[in-house]
Amino acid sequence: MFKDRFEAGKELVERLIKYKNSKDAIILAIPRGGLQIGHVLATELNIPLDIIIVKKIPHPSNPEYAIGAVGIEEVILNKEVVVASSIPDSYVDAEVKELTEAIKQRYKNYRGNKPLPKLKGKTVILADDGLATGHTMMAAVGIVKKQNPKKVVLAVPVAPPETIKRFKGVVDEIVCLDQPSFFFAIGEFYANFEQVEDGEAIRLLKEANE
Repeated sequence: MFKDRFEAGKELVERLIKYKNSKDAIILAIPRGGLQIGHVLATELNIPLDIIIVKKIPHPSNPEYAIGAVGIEEVILNKEVVVASSIPDSYVDAEVKELTEAIKQRYKNYRGNKPLPKLKGKTVILADDGLATGHTMMAAVGIVKKQNPKKVVLAVPVAPPETIKRFKGVVDEIVCLDQPSFFFAIGEFYANFEQVEDGEAIRLLKEANE
């Protein structure tokens, strides 16, 4: 049980200390909760912080259940679930279009018109407050790997073992503090898991890079 995301971030720092002051490293956090983690990592490790935005594709009959995820020029689908649930292509296409537009707008809200960071040859540390199915993080990994980074590091406080297993061989390094067998939701492993508002997330991003 972590007190909050900031405490979880501090524990992750200890496992990522070899990257401190690294000139070719960058942290990409998934907003909004991931920015509390990313802020701690960036501040303690003296590494630039930026964001990577991905959104889950909800199941048509259960919005809490992800059937995939969308990022900029990246779509990850759980094809087995799509086929088993007879989800039409038209639904998936419409969701991807809508989510892509929402992602573009969110980047603008967080970063203005600044160009996205160049990742070629860099060590990219992908941070979030935890993984459940891992669909959104897998989409993030796909986006990052298209730019040919030197190394991709996954850094999260908590995730179920079966999700972590899916990232083995996909990323170069996995740092996960806890892999509980009984996993219902990320929030159950935090004493304080309040929603992070956009205003705070934007402040944390700006503050970490000042």
